[in-house]
Order: sequence, then structure tokens, then C-alpha cells
Amino acid sequence: MALDMKYFEEMEAKIPKGKVRTRFAPSPTGYMHVGNLRTALYTWLIARNAGGTFILRIEDTDQGRLVEGATDVIYRTLAECKLDHDEGPDVGGPVAPYIQSQRRDTYGKYARLLVEKGHAYYCFCEKSESEEDSGDFNRSADPCRDLPLAEAQARVDAGEPYVIRQKIPAEGSTTFHDAIFGDITVDNDTLDDQVLIKRDGMPTYNFANVIDDHLMGITHVVRGSEYLSSAPKYDLLYRAFGWEVPTYVHCSPVMRDAQNKMSKRHGDPSYEDLKAQGFLTEAILNYVALLGWSPRGELAEQEVFSLEELAKAFDLAGLSKSPAIFDIEKLTHFNALYLRAMAPEEFAKVAEPYIRSVVKDESLSVSAIAALLQARCEKLTDIPEKVDFFQTLPEYGLDLFTNKKSKTNPEVCKTMLEAAIPMLEGLSDWSQEAIHDGLIALAAQLEVKNATLMWPVRIAAAGKAVTPGGAVEICQILGREETVRRLKLGLEKLKA
Repeated sequence: MALDMKYFEEMEAKIPKGKVRTRFAPSPTGYMHVGNLRTALYTWLIARNAGGTFILRIEDTDQGRLVEGATDVIYRTLAECKLDHDEGPDVGGPVAPYIQSQRRDTYGKYARLLVEKGHAYYCFCEKSESEEDSGDFNRSADPCRDLPLAEAQARVDAGEPYVIRQKIPAEGSTTFHDAIFGDITVDNDTLDDQVLIKRDGMPTYNFANVIDDHLMGITHVVRGSEYLSSAPKYDLLYRAFGWEVPTYVHCSPVMRDAQNKMSKRHGDPSYEDLKAQGFLTEAILNYVALLGWSPRGELAEQEVFSLEELAKAFDLAGLSKSPAIFDIEKLTHFNALYLRAMAPEEFAKVAEPYIRSVVKDESLSVSAIAALLQARCEKLTDIPEKVDFFQTLPEYGLDLFTNKKSKTNPEVCKTMLEAAIPMLEGLSDWSQEAIHDGLIALAAQLEVKNATLMWPVRIAAAGKAVTPGGAVEICQILGREETVRRLKLGLEKLKA
């Protein structure tokens, strides 16, 4: 049965041209790991840097690995990271559909075209997937490779099960170019005749990718360096069809340490995990951008970049061949920088759920507590244990009242609290300024250093050695009644 060439001409006519077009093409397996997020980010940055188009494509050809709700994880992550796509399943576009399982007929047609051109063949051999995956495939031993097309077609028409395999040239070598690794040459006799269409009619990942990238007009293909070994086979497919090869960008892996790649199996964090651990999306993106890419020229020393600044600065020449090691300490450093740079009201907004998880009393001001935390917090998850004392005074021992630097011990503290309680009870105004001035004046009157008075007031008010904010701020937030109650409890401890 001759192929209808009109179909292929119409498909070619639809391809957008004249602009950089990149795609992020995840499999919906329910998990956006750091390497995946980096691929999405780099793909988006290449498009935005060139004023091009960023496409989201869902690669669901491996039906066995699909996870329910996983596509939602992809949409949600991209939206949170502000990696907006111009075309995709939810927004449409000129080369729809953008979900591979909905393009099934297309792949079959292109595979048959390849058979007609002599670059693929019908294979009727029984081969298990594990044999395929082990690379244990001896091309010369495949009796189907040289079957006359008419004979193979007759067997297909008779309903015999088959796969379609790529026909790799028997001799010579294939050279492809990568933006990071340069020219790479591979001997053709080391390449196997990979399956393009499986027995169930679904395409393999490798084949669907090439067809979709061409038909969607993709100019730059960003993927992990583990796909370098498959690149010559992709290249041969492009050439077999007579298509232009896109720019390959194979990124080095993200490693947990010098020996091991990050992986879900080893409990390495996904984007969602990092969010749950108290990291800000902006800090995660900034850090991930620098895992394998560094700015050049006048920006070479810059570390902190907004997404807009990254889009301006990003270039392929800054990408590294060396694997990048994911360092949670470095990410924590970035996160602290981002938290400190936020506007106070913005910080209060992101901190609120963490504060309210332990400080349930609505009369205690979130923004006042947040103001104490902003300069002292590296991750949002640090917040609850820093501020839980506002809700409930913890159990604490007398030893906290002793502090060499402040020249305090239980005896001194008893004297200090006996003087501080009536002064605080009698303040006409419960503002930070009034509390501060009252305590400073009292220290002068008692002829002690400010710290000698402030230490016991803070310990009695908070019940903790380390607190965000000092005695003045803590008392002001707690309110007069609660402050005096806590100071009296402290005094009773000291008298006991």
C-alpha cells in the first residue's frame, strides 16, 4: 500500500519557522526531580534569551510508568517557578496535540515512510524487552533486516505481530555536534537497530522524540548527558528523513556527591520536597541555574539572579561539561539571602503559615513576630521552633539565668526582676519605645549594665536561651499582661 505523501507535505507546511523554539518534554511520573527542573529552566531560558517560543509537551508513550495526577505536578511546578509555556496541552498552539499518546497515528505513518526509504524494517523476531534493554542485540543475526519489503509487507498484512526497527548503516561512522561537548564520532557497528514502533503500535521514546521535535519546529534540544549515547541514532533518523538536525544541548548530571547521581531511590529531594523543607521557589531556581552553568564577562562574579536577569545572561557557552554537585548548604545560603532581601510584608506573608502552626493566639501579631525572624532565618521550616515560646512558656531551668557576659546569676536576676515587674506594670504606653526607655532608665537607676537587666527579663519572658529578638521586642509582642505573668513566674522560680 503506497503512502499518501500529501499527509507529510501538510505536516511540513504546519511547522513554525524563523524563531528559536525549545521544548520541555517530561514523562508524567509524579515527581519533578532537580535535574528535571534544571532541564525545564535551561529550556525556558534559551527560548526567553532569544525571544523565542517555549513549548510544554507531555511524553506519555511509556504507559506502564504513568502516575495519576502527575501531569498536574508538572503544571503546578512550572506555574510556581514562573516558567510559562507559549504552547502546550492546556494552551494549544499551531502544532497540537502536545500529548504524545494523542499523536500515535503520526508516528506509525513516519515509521512506514522510513521503511519505504530503506532506513527501517519490519522485524518479526520474538524479543523480550529485557533483551532489548540489555543492548544484547546482534544486528547481523537478525533475519528480518534484509527481508524484501514486499515479503515483509505481506506478513504485516496477514496480521503477523511485528516491531519496526531503525536500519543503522552497516559500515562507517556517524558524527554529531553538541553545544557543550563539541563533535562526537561513533562507529556505526556499535549502534543497535533500535525499535521505533513497538508491538502495541506505540512509538518508543527515542522515535517519538525525533518526530515530535521536527514537526514542532524545535531548534534546541536540551536533555541529560545520559542521552549522548543515543544521539547518533537520533542524528541518523534526521538524516534519513532529510531533516535539519536541531542544536543538541546535553547537560552534565546533577550529582549527590562525587560518585553518585541524585536519584529518587536514594531519597534525594524533588522540587516539592525542597519546598516542604522551607526553601523558596526563587532561591531553588537561582541555585539550580548555577548547577552546571556560570555567567561570564562582567557577570562572572554575580551569584544572585532573578529569573529576568537569568534570561538576559543565559548563554550556551556558560554551560559546563563537568557534573554539578548538589550542595544543600549552598542552597540554604541562597535561601537565607532571598529571605533577607524580601520586603517585610512579603516575608510576613510567606512566614505566616509557619508562625501560625505554633502561635495560635490571634492577639499575637504575625508581622511583629516575622520582623524578628527575617534576619535570623535560613529556611522557613526553622520558624516554628524559634517562635513556639510566644504561644506557651516552655519549662526551663534556673541555669539559664546565669550569663557571664551579662554579669548575671540567679541572685542578681532576682533583684532585677523585682525591680522590672512594677516598672513594666506601671508603664502608661506598651510600645517598643516605652518598654525600651523604661528598662534603660531602670538599669541606670540600679547602676547596672543594660544587659544585666535585659538578660533576666528576656529569659523569664521567653524561657529560652536563644530567641529571635531581645527582651524589648518579646515583651512588646506578648503584651503587658502576659509579660508580667511570665516575669512573676520567673521570680517565683528564683525565690524557690
